Amino acid sequence: MIDEHLSAGPVIRTVLSAEAETVAALHARARATYYPDGLPDDGTDWVAAWRGAALRADGQVLGAVAGGGLVGIASFRVPADGPADTVKLFQFHVDPGHWRSGIGTALHTACVEQWRADGRRTAVLDVHAGNRRARAFYGRQGWVPDPDRPPGDGDHHLFLRFDVDGE
Repeated sequence: MIDEHLSAGPVIRTVLSAEAETVAALHARARATYYPDGLPDDGTDWVAAWRGAALRADGQVLGAVAGGGLVGIASFRVPADGPADTVKLFQFHVDPGHWRSGIGTALHTACVEQWRADGRRTAVLDVHAGNRRARAFYGRQGWVPDPDRPPGDGDHHLFLRFDVDGE
């Protein structure tokens, strides 16, 4: 492992399917912060979902490692119904104990570098409308409301767009 004293920030690497339990636990801790009544149980087996995301040939899961452990995760791929030059950021989470430490910015930068290397021009995501912290983070990174998907009455998610070429 790279000595973190020699690096300027977290190590960003591909997440392995064998890490699905660790990733699912980090995911749950991060999501719990913006659901005041507790995480909704929609029946999703998040360990299996993360294992599947890590194994997808058409996607990637990046992880940020600091202090000897996984502290941030990002999952993205070209959406099935989207143009080939667009990538969707499906999940992006930083462990709450590492907020405001640069982990999210470093992980986002790594995502953008990968998207550029893959020839993507646009990135899209949807964010929980009540997650003010995430909305502010995405705004600082250059994400803007998606003009093709304005919010409707009662929407629980906002749709954002990022110009991969224009950063």
